Amino acid sequence: MQIKGKRLYLQWNGTVSSFYGLHFVNLTKGDLIMVLLKERNRVLIEGHEVDITHPDKMYYPKKKITKLSYIQYLIDVSAYLLPFLKDRVLTAIRYPRGVEGESFYQKSCPEYAPDFIKTYLHEDIEYIVVSDLATLVWLGNQGALDLHIPFNSINSSYPSEIVFDLDPPRREDFILAVEAAIILKDILDRLEIPSFIKTSGNKGLQVYIPLPEATYTYEDTRKFTEFIANYLVKIEPKWFTIERIKKNRGNRLYVDYLQHAAGKTLIAPYSARGNEEASVATPLFWHEVTRSLKPSAFTIDNLPERIRRMGCPFADFFNTKTSQSFDRVLEGLILSSQTSKTP
Repeated sequence: MQIKGKRLYLQWNGTVSSFYGLHFVNLTKGDLIMVLLKERNRVLIEGHEVDITHPDKMYYPKKKITKLSYIQYLIDVSAYLLPFLKDRVLTAIRYPRGVEGESFYQKSCPEYAPDFIKTYLHEDIEYIVVSDLATLVWLGNQGALDLHIPFNSINSSYPSEIVFDLDPPRREDFILAVEAAIILKDILDRLEIPSFIKTSGNKGLQVYIPLPEATYTYEDTRKFTEFIANYLVKIEPKWFTIERIKKNRGNRLYVDYLQHAAGKTLIAPYSARGNEEASVATPLFWHEVTRSLKPSAFTIDNLPERIRRMGCPFADFFNTKTSQSFDRVLEGLILSSQTSKTP
């Protein structure tokens, strides 16, 4: 496909297609994802027409990444990003003029959104629910870079995963997040709890524990996250803290167990971030989490090639949900708490 002299390649289900100034292309089976309506800079995605306006607009000037390049990135990673956005209300940070312009949070679906955009009413807000590629491309055209999602789906009030947000005070202190993640991985392995890790795309790391759907309450998971956070602080009090007030943390990493709660959100795996480096919240393999790890190494420029070369570290995330042994751990915490209260 060609828009104002630019070629936009689409990879979907292993098929790479390109369209050069064609009005319509007749394809069969399920391979028709996108065609160009030449005269209007409009694409047809799975039967939905999506406008791409000002494709040459610079979203990331220092990296020379245009709107069109960003949309291409969303298409390339959509098979890995969409499962995490599915059935979740979206809070996006939009940068209509790119990362060097003003940005704003958007929760409510705008009135001008096309009819195919799915929404969900929650606490008087009509949220967007990203359920398909067309919605993702439309958001890309709107300058939505940071895609934040809650821990539960619209189908349940129970969390779908536990996430430990390891947040160092500065980017220069990223090594603290690495140290915390390595310790946390050892703890979870000893508890026989499968875990996954990703960069935040900014200055920290986030450790995920998949949970079976509609099984554990936020109160249940709070018992576990609080226990682990306090344990980290106990063994390395010079490195880690659970202090909420920033000025009292010093140079310690904040283990934010309170962030895992109803109504809170976290950056989605493979979401871009609105910084000048065009960094991405990147799933990692655990063997990559070393003291030489640099979060700035993972960007819109190189993520699609990384996935093609290495695969997706979160490939087994959803399959792991049903094999978790979290029941046993939770029962142990409850028993320990009851024992400690016995005079």
